[in-house]
Amino acid sequence: MLNTFQHCFLFIDHSNIHIRTKHSCRGVMKLELSRVVQGCRLGVLTGLGKTGHQHSLEVPGCFLYSRCATVPHLTQDTLHTLSDLPSVTQVTVDSLAEHQEVLEEFKEGVKKFAGLHNTALFCSQHDSANPSPAGHVTNKTVSVWGSGGRIELTVARFMAIQAAIQPDCYHSMADGETWQVNTSRKRVRKAVDRTLAHLDECLMLHQKTQELKRAEIFGVVEGGDIMEERLRSARETAKRPVGGFVLDGFHSAAMNQDVRSQLIQAINAELPHEKPRLILGVGCPDEVISCVEGGIDLFESFFPFQVTERGCALNFNYTIDPDPETAVLESNGETLAVIKRSDNEDGNMTPFEINLKDKRYQDDFRPLVEGCGCYCCQKHTRAYVHHLLVTNELLSGVLLTLHNTAHYLGFFKALREAIANDHLQDLKARVLHRKD
Repeated sequence: MLNTFQHCFLFIDHSNIHIRTKHSCRGVMKLELSRVVQGCRLGVLTGLGKTGHQHSLEVPGCFLYSRCATVPHLTQDTLHTLSDLPSVTQVTVDSLAEHQEVLEEFKEGVKKFAGLHNTALFCSQHDSANPSPAGHVTNKTVSVWGSGGRIELTVARFMAIQAAIQPDCYHSMADGETWQVNTSRKRVRKAVDRTLAHLDECLMLHQKTQELKRAEIFGVVEGGDIMEERLRSARETAKRPVGGFVLDGFHSAAMNQDVRSQLIQAINAELPHEKPRLILGVGCPDEVISCVEGGIDLFESFFPFQVTERGCALNFNYTIDPDPETAVLESNGETLAVIKRSDNEDGNMTPFEINLKDKRYQDDFRPLVEGCGCYCCQKHTRAYVHHLLVTNELLSGVLLTLHNTAHYLGFFKALREAIANDHLQDLKARVLHRKD
């Protein structure tokens, strides 16, 4: 099988490293890294999308989260009141599999079907915000869960769904059920073997499927928390003609953060530098920074959706220059508290958000975040959003989605700027600390 990524070259310009990929038969996706600093990779992923409608995405960066090809709570017009939206929208097989026949009859893909515009599509197997029940994987099949229940997929069915969706990028079918605690080494090894076999079959069908001719396929790295299997999966996947790599099984509940960091660094050392790396299931700001330090380029953005569904607002600080209150505290020698995962009252909450359902906000007339430029913070107060939440008004989801999405995208922009200006440790300190 021809590897369309076989011709690569590297040139060094002063302190910047540029890595470009030259395709042998089609000018599509290309990763250009402008800087690599202590493992962090800064650059642009270009050539995303069909010919004539190509997009670029700055890395480290995130996709735009959607459910059934729609951003929850927002119409397309409302969504586009946000500036600097990601140029790639993520859709998932589990939310679209039950619509396969309709999409096949429509023939023009889910992007046009759902009225999406000015975006490329990346298709994942599962929605990270909606974990699937375990125990439904065989040597030949995986299962996804739609609104009507379980749907069992062979590779042939999986690829037929991809052909109906017509994404610009997608990852191969994978056995990702090895993240549970105490998963045996035998089970992990079997997952790696199955995922590699699925990848080979997906690659074969990809070449034969007209609707996917211009799409990029990413290979999936599995292996649970076993270093040997992670490295085997990475090395074998890297031998295949894939456009990029997906690191699966690293979501927050899967493993200790130190173990995750060690595995990610080891895996990325085995992967070619000129291809992008996407990690699934990681969304919290502290985990994102840790993964970026390990060499990850791309992330999902399900985290703001989860925060919205809890009736919460993101309010962590990612501004390197301290706000006046913090500056006064620091000038007086007062320290900031280190954010800990146990520092919240609700077990599902993270320390990076505030719970606007709490009665303390019923007479709080400040914006959700001081200085935030989103519509919600410019026009409304914490007290108003609290009122909407306790009266179950649908507008609460709209306003919180606008704010949480804007805040999260602002964090990624600040992250890229910090890497570019050698201020990553300053940003990390700001994000991981708070005023008591």
